[in-house]
Amino acid sequence: MPDPARFVAENTALLSPPLVPEIRLHLATEVVPLWRKTEEELEAEGVPPPYWAFAWAGGQALARYVLDHPSEVAGKRVLDFGSGSGLVAIAAAKAGASEILAADIDAFAGAAIALNATANVVAIKVTRDDVIGAPCAWETILVGDMCYERPLAGRLLAWLGDCARGGANVLLGDPGRSYFPKSGVEKLGTYNVQTTRDLEDREIRETSVYRFTG
Repeated sequence: MPDPARFVAENTALLSPPLVPEIRLHLATEVVPLWRKTEEELEAEGVPPPYWAFAWAGGQALARYVLDHPSEVAGKRVLDFGSGSGLVAIAAAKAGASEILAADIDAFAGAAIALNATANVVAIKVTRDDVIGAPCAWETILVGDMCYERPLAGRLLAWLGDCARGGANVLLGDPGRSYFPKSGVEKLGTYNVQTTRDLEDREIRETSVYRFTG
């Protein structure tokens, strides 16, 4: 397997997501070549799909909401689940969170989060552990764009429901993925997020942020 930090650095450029211009991330400048490259590497060396290389709509909306509503995270222990590029975690840091844990099982995402935290001069802890089912030690849990696959969404939402009932503030950013919960959510805001047809089925995705109560 190639060195994750080197792979991230060599295959990205520092760019700002359209909805969150105050944050810079190591992002892919061309979508298709990187997907193809990692598919080839996947067969040879076990490189997973590069979800970390793109600022997905749900993450952009959630990051924007957190920056505009810092009281959701300020002074709090925060978990950014499925962190990917670290966009939402970085937004939480900039909004004044006291402690941020970015959780992503992908080693390349972990490298991207570390590089992006450095680029934005914020401190973020990273874990590759699957935290689903763990005791909820966080006051706020942020989840951007994670309801795209049934098995993962089912496990995740059941756990998030337990966390919410235990007192955690759970915020979801989602553009209407297939397995987003149909109940137990309160819409907090909606954004039009610029995307690309290489990743989505349209160039602008209406994306909302929700409070999840389970």
